[in-house]
Amino acid sequence: MSDTNSSMLLPILKQIPLFATLDENSHKEIIAHIVLMYYPANYQLFKEGDEGDALYIVKKGQVSIYHEPKEAGDLPKKVAEINDGGFFGEMALVSDQPRNAAAKAITEAEVFILSKADFRKLLETNTSLAEQISATMVDRIKQNDLTK
Repeated sequence: MSDTNSSMLLPILKQIPLFATLDENSHKEIIAHIVLMYYPANYQLFKEGDEGDALYIVKKGQVSIYHEPKEAGDLPKKVAEINDGGFFGEMALVSDQPRNAAAKAITEAEVFILSKADFRKLLETNTSLAEQISATMVDRIKQNDLTK
């Protein structure tokens, strides 16, 4: 991956709760596994209920996160709009839950993707990264339980 992409991704990874506490070497390891994809406007990245298989970081463009209509005639219910530097889908890396919303490119979009398979391979080869991610997950689960 180019240094330009790397320097753009580093501050974003630090904002993602899953990766926030990792050291720079771990961030660089993760960045090395990230792929850049191009999507045309209106491209469906995934549907609600799909298997969660990747983390997405928007380099350039806009992506809509929404709930699909429950009944004919209903409109999609917008959850969020992700712009340059925004991210979504990070929990898919550590959870086997299906997607709880759909994602579609609103404009032409350049999106960095870290696949679950690559992330898992990375954890297998990097025990300190695996331990840090595991500790972060335990904290996130505890926080989620407290807010219920």
